[in-house]
Amino acid sequence: MREITHFIDGVSVAGTSGRYGEVFNPNTGEVQARVALATPAELDAAVQAALRAQPAWAAVNPQRRARVMFEFKRLVEARMQELAELLSSEHGKVVADSKGDIQRGLEVIEFACGIPHALKGEYTEGAGPGIDVYSMRQPLGVAAGITPFNFPGMIPMWMFGIAVAVGNTFILKPSEKDPTLPVRLAELFMEAGAALGMDLKGVLNVVHGDKVSVDAILTHPDIAAVSFVGSSDIAHYVYSTGTAHEKRIQAMGGAKNHGIILPDADLDQAVKDIIGAAYGSAGERCMALPVVVPVGAKTADAVREKVLAEMETLKVGISSDASAQYGPVVTAAHRQRVADYIQMGVDEGAELVADGRGFSLQGYEKGFFIGPTLFDQVKPTMRTYQEEIFGPVLQIVRAESFEEAVDLPSKHQYGNGVAIFTRNGRAAREFAARVNVGMVGINVPIPVPVAYHTFGGWKRSAFGDANQHGMEGVKFYTKVKTVTARWPEGASEDSAFVIPTMR
Repeated sequence: MREITHFIDGVSVAGTSGRYGEVFNPNTGEVQARVALATPAELDAAVQAALRAQPAWAAVNPQRRARVMFEFKRLVEARMQELAELLSSEHGKVVADSKGDIQRGLEVIEFACGIPHALKGEYTEGAGPGIDVYSMRQPLGVAAGITPFNFPGMIPMWMFGIAVAVGNTFILKPSEKDPTLPVRLAELFMEAGAALGMDLKGVLNVVHGDKVSVDAILTHPDIAAVSFVGSSDIAHYVYSTGTAHEKRIQAMGGAKNHGIILPDADLDQAVKDIIGAAYGSAGERCMALPVVVPVGAKTADAVREKVLAEMETLKVGISSDASAQYGPVVTAAHRQRVADYIQMGVDEGAELVADGRGFSLQGYEKGFFIGPTLFDQVKPTMRTYQEEIFGPVLQIVRAESFEEAVDLPSKHQYGNGVAIFTRNGRAAREFAARVNVGMVGINVPIPVPVAYHTFGGWKRSAFGDANQHGMEGVKFYTKVKTVTARWPEGASEDSAFVIPTMR
């Protein structure tokens, strides 16, 4: 059976723990590989490699670091089909969606190609008599990223792209459910350096593992910063444990994103957008749109009818089927989790309009498939509304007024993303200003910001003060040093015993 190894100091390293995780083919349900789960000692070996590499990498001027990012981007683009098929084979999302996963990561790499500009500090000439003040951004040292299964290409590149571009070295701990693509990205990063005559061993390392590896990262004294994306409970654990060990932490958690539909919206377009946002990637996205909130009974009835009509056109298939809209979920355990939530919704009294639990694909009966599922008459008190299902399940929560539609996402425990569909600019502007959510889409169902802006939610969707990528990412992975300089011609008559002022 294929074994997925660590990537430390520029080479493949076999695991020594004797512990392995199973990597499935979600289309068939078969185990296709096993991944080594690291010990703390193996994690430390990666950290030591990163420590050795960091001073020389930080001393490389920003232009040359940017050239590595340009070459890395070129190599990934040249292998897009191969990498997307690899991603799909372990995750289950269709290949077109996997290409989107990788492309969104490359957009952050594109931003990192402009890192010389992003690292420019500030300068004030003549802040005082003969005194100049300037600041510089410097790398932290060794940083680490802990990434989820649902975006094994995009989220690692969100993290290491910025971290290494500013001069840090990096330890990546990807999900053990689909770990091969992150290793391949690290290999391509090494190849990018080699193409430019640079030995980048130790700059980007990949260590696989479970909670043992996570705890080793959070407590290691030589790791300065940790970025995390995953469930909210674990995000809170990462934040509290990491900060207790004096690390800089950004920890992105779960979501329950709402799509508000006002009566004046283009319902046909809004429903098409919501169908894609709710069921794409089998709903395994933190920016999925699993809750639709039509305002008014007439709007709700029309939305329900149109959603059902669109659902009939959906095709669920294997990840390599170019005509399929979405494929299987990642594991049998996750499929059961989603099925349990569907039953919970029934038990809570929601109306199950379409049930995807009985879906089976001929020839792939053991695959981890769930058909598109729809609930109506969902109430805010229901647990299935309050919690993240993370599957192809759409819930209709009816609102009687605009005020109620604003309150629903604003009062929810999660505050990742929200969308409003309307032709009314004033209503959209007011909604965007008032809603208590970190990312807002106006007639945009999945409001993931472009790479030169920043990604991050509010409330239990994010812990820590810094968002992902953009200038927030640059700030997270750097520290500011401010220099006050004077070049006197002779001895000063001013006392050195008082605090200096800029008189």
